[in-house]
Amino acid sequence: MKMDTLLEWMHLDSVSLAGGLTLVIILMASLLSVVVSIERLIALWSLGPKTRALFESIARQLLQNDIPAARALAERSALPVAEVFRVGFQAAQRTNPSTAIERERLAQTLKLKGAIWILGTVGAVTPFIGLFGTVAGIMMAFRELGVDVQAGGTGGAASVMSGIAEALVATAAGIFVAVIAVVLFNYFQSRLARLSMEFKLIFAEFTELLLATKPPSASPSPSPQVEPAPSEEG
Repeated sequence: MKMDTLLEWMHLDSVSLAGGLTLVIILMASLLSVVVSIERLIALWSLGPKTRALFESIARQLLQNDIPAARALAERSALPVAEVFRVGFQAAQRTNPSTAIERERLAQTLKLKGAIWILGTVGAVTPFIGLFGTVAGIMMAFRELGVDVQAGGTGGAASVMSGIAEALVATAAGIFVAVIAVVLFNYFQSRLARLSMEFKLIFAEFTELLLATKPPSASPSPSPQVEPAPSEEG
């Protein structure tokens, strides 16, 4: 009999641990979502206007046919998309830069996504984690009711209802965290889609200007003059 009682309490402890663990996981997921959101907000802050301002500065130099000055602006810039300008200037020395610029633009746009996939994962998973915690809590509540009845108690519904109410906290927490994560995920997806379109327009203009700009040609060196041979007098 004592062994059965011990096993029952061990089962209760494991179920209680599972219910508490779900809340810990949900809390960690919410903190991770906050960290990812803050990091992406800082990375994307004013990126569109700064890229447009850099392009306009480079465009002014290209319109003056000053490729070295335009390239220097791209080299000095700390913006992540400045690499697209640098790749364009390098490719223009060898061949048509259109393909290289488009390829690098896509690569930089992909890097801007960062870890926002974590927000989508948190939004999809945390409701189920909360539901698992609720199920574990309900199991524990009914188990305690059975133990109370076996011990000679009345087995009133009040104790069961209070246990179920506590268990539902896990589901509520999971849904709350999921809603916030999904909202942030959709916001960043929309922001990145808009930035991608802005970059496409900017670098299309940059490609046109780069193709229309002629590198300064070196002044031709004067051809050596051949002095006529002295005529022989007979």
